[in-house]
Parts: sequence; C-alpha cells; structure tokens
Amino acid sequence: MATTRQWTTAVLPLALLAVLVVGFLAVGPLAGVESGSALPDVTVTHATMPNDETVTLHVVNSGPDAVTVSQVLIDEAYWTFDVSGADATLAPMERATVTVPYHWQPGWDLHTTLVLSGGATVGHTIVAPQQTPGLTGGLLWTLAVVGIFVGVVPVALGMLWFPLLQTLADRWLHAVLAFSAGVLGFLAFDAGFEALGLAGQVPGAYEGEVLVALGVVGTVLLVNAAAARGEGATPLRVAYLVALGVGLHNLAEGLAIGGAYALGRVSLGGFLVVGFMVHNVTEGPAVVAPLAREERPHPAHFVAIGALAGLPVILGGWIGSAAGSPTLGALFLAVGVGAIMQVVWEVAGLIRSTGQLGTRTNLLAAGAGLAVMYATDLLVAI
Repeated sequence: MATTRQWTTAVLPLALLAVLVVGFLAVGPLAGVESGSALPDVTVTHATMPNDETVTLHVVNSGPDAVTVSQVLIDEAYWTFDVSGADATLAPMERATVTVPYHWQPGWDLHTTLVLSGGATVGHTIVAPQQTPGLTGGLLWTLAVVGIFVGVVPVALGMLWFPLLQTLADRWLHAVLAFSAGVLGFLAFDAGFEALGLAGQVPGAYEGEVLVALGVVGTVLLVNAAAARGEGATPLRVAYLVALGVGLHNLAEGLAIGGAYALGRVSLGGFLVVGFMVHNVTEGPAVVAPLAREERPHPAHFVAIGALAGLPVILGGWIGSAAGSPTLGALFLAVGVGAIMQVVWEVAGLIRSTGQLGTRTNLLAAGAGLAVMYATDLLVAI
C-alpha cells in the first residue's frame, strides 16, 4: 500500500507543472514577440441532401480560434444560408451544419465554398448527389437485413466446413490455419489502406494519421494483454480471437455500408450482395479451424463465435448510418487492423505448438488466402 511520502512524490511534479503553466499564462513573456495569428482550420466532413431543394454541409472548426461563416457559394454563385446555433460563429472544436436552400439535380456534382470572415475559403465537392434517406426505422431494418446477408450468412456457411476440417491430417489442418492467417492478413492490409485514406478526411485537430497509428498499436497492446492472462494459445481462445478480429473488420465494413446508405450513395443490388457473400464466406473456416482438434466443442461456442464474427456488420451499419464520421471510420478500421495483427500471431503460435510454421505447404496456403481474398474483393465495390 502506497505511503503518504510516495503519494507526495508522485503528485509533486504535477503540482509544480500546474503552477508553471499558470505563471507562464499570467506573465505572458511572449506578448511582445508574437506576430500574426493562426490560420483558420475548418473542415466540411460530409454533406447530406434531405430533399432536392436543400443542401446541408456538416462542418467542424479544428483551429484554435473562433471562426465565422460569412458567405456560401454553390457552383460559384452566392446563396443564402443558415448555420445551426445562435449565430454563424463556431468556437474551437465546435461542430455545426450549414443549410443552403438550393435546387440540385441528382448525379450532377456540386462545388461548394464557405467564405470565412477573415477571407479564407473552404471548398467541398459533392460527387453525384443523391437524396439522403435519413435515420428511420425502415433504414435500420434494411441495414439489418443487408448485414445478415453480408456478414452472418457467409460466416455461417463457411463454418459448415468444420466436419471436413476434423478429418484432415495435421499437415493439412496447419495449411488451413495458414490459409486463415492469409485471409486475416488481407483483411488487415485492406483495412489499413482504407484507414489511411479516411485519415486524410479527418479534421486536422484530430491528427488522422496519428489516430490510426494509436488505434493499431493500442489495440495490439490491449489484445495482447488480455491474451497474456490465459494459459497459452489454446484452440478455443484462438478461435474466439479470430472471430474477434473478423468481427472488428466486419464492423468497419458495416460502417462503410451504413455511411454510404445514409448519404444516399449506395445501391446494394443482388450482384453486390452476392459479391459480399463470396468475399466473406472464407471467414467461416478461418474462425472454426482452430477447433478442429477439440473433442466435441460445445455447440454454444459455434453460435457465439459465429455471432462475434458476423453480427458486427449490422452494428456497424447502424452506427455508420447515424454518424457518417470519417474520424470514427478511421478509428474503427485501425482497431480492426490491430486486433487482426495480434490474431495472426496467435494463429502462428497455434501452428507452432503442434508442428512447424514455415513449411512449404503453409507458406503456399497463406499465399492462397491472400489471393482468394483479393479475387473475391474485386466483386465488392460501394
């Protein structure tokens, strides 16, 4: 138990730092040296179109000073506008919506510009605008149905290969596990590139690239800390970790679907749903392969593993339809990458516990996992 002296020693540097900061701000030694002011940093995160007579821009002030929206241009013409809140001024880190009464044509790009009081401009292009459906019960139900067919059904179908996996010799079972590692590796690369792409749309104050790095590294450390509490890479634990990694990736996948639906920029026809199903069915054997040498795994584990891997698509769709935030999307993708990296390490440990990892068969199987996921990924485009 910590003594009073230990607490004093721990708190003293923080107390002195607080005194130093207050003293610096009170004295203001740089008052005669400072020149100029910080440039405004306003970002249009996205646009929604509630009807064909209205354009709504969602903005955030990422800069250190308050800014005022003075004028709005659409296709180089000035338009009347309304900013949510008491006035058109945004405090630092404040979010607001700029609503413009403008008749737009579906599919015709709109070039919008916000003119700030200091003369700075913020441009944003709305590509192929479509009416935003809004967050309704019907939309949530639609996203739930899409999530079942995109996430839950494919994983369940892939899990039906479990009886076959139980009959395989160790060499081929290891190859299936290596194939699963290849599948997971592709998901990590795919999510990582998407996260970095979204990082460019994150408001500057949130440091998108740093946020992605923290999400990846932080998740690896958290999952590794949780895994260290166990008794080694047991098959059941690895199966749940694989399902967790797949589920986090599918959460981000659902986030993209929900966000696209909420913005009216997606048409999930039959071919696209089939593409998702073919792409995601390979996740099924990946989540159950670690259990192939377990004697009579309890059926409840299969239900739990399948739900952990597939249901997050629905949750992600609901979150994406409500938030539509590139910051949230980049963070979820980064968390998925971190979890998958740790899971791949656990799968490798499971192979090493009963055989050799770097065999020719395992390497070819891992490459096949990457190739299959790449080929099926070509069927999917939002």
